[in-house]
Amino acid sequence: MNREKLPVILEVCSNSVTSAIAAQEGGASRVELCENLSEGGTTPSYGQMLLARKHLHIKLYVLIRPRRGDFLYTDLEFEVMQADIRNCIEAGCDGIVIGMLKADGNVDKERCTELVRLARQWGLGVTFHRAFDMSANLYQALEDIIEIGCERILTSGGRSTAMEGASVITHLIEKAAGRIAIMPGCGITETNVADLVHFTGATEVHSSARISVAGGMEYKNDHILLITSGIADEYSLDVTSADRVKAILEAANG
Repeated sequence: MNREKLPVILEVCSNSVTSAIAAQEGGASRVELCENLSEGGTTPSYGQMLLARKHLHIKLYVLIRPRRGDFLYTDLEFEVMQADIRNCIEAGCDGIVIGMLKADGNVDKERCTELVRLARQWGLGVTFHRAFDMSANLYQALEDIIEIGCERILTSGGRSTAMEGASVITHLIEKAAGRIAIMPGCGITETNVADLVHFTGATEVHSSARISVAGGMEYKNDHILLITSGIADEYSLDVTSADRVKAILEAANG
């Protein structure tokens, strides 16, 4: 007897309340709210959390990452993360997204466990983010994260994109054996999600579904650059597209 195929759900990495609302309109099941996506994502402001909670009826998870760069954090940064989780609790969020490593590349089980306990005692779920992909041994990290008590792992299979890491993601799903959800993410679009889902058997995927739109400024000062990284300019915005969210979901479940 054939089992009914589970629908693939989409979590959208949203860089603002505006993007989160677009994700909801497009049919996403969950939002990962963050800021500074060009730097890999950091914790959004408390105002973003509050307004996202006000406007969303889907699940709202918040990235807990105090800065760009690696995932080895000082004691002070760890205190910041705890304070941000308390803000998530007060704002009524559904969950948090965390990840901490030790200098040797292993999961920081002790401090991650503290964060998970803080969240779960208030009913918040916990996703372990792509710090997982930077760990020394993905399969040991998998077991550690299961032990810590997270409900899912966001991963590109230890590669730059989920498509490149598809074989590893498939093996992780097999190793997890239902003990934790494995959610592919990074570089997932409407053009490749069907192949990824078919190959890996994943039942939830992660994408920002972004587009770049022109800002509304009529006057533009051409004699100054506020952004010097070359990643973006002052007069365009990256936002989630509801249409792209719909297209990804349609392709994943086609």
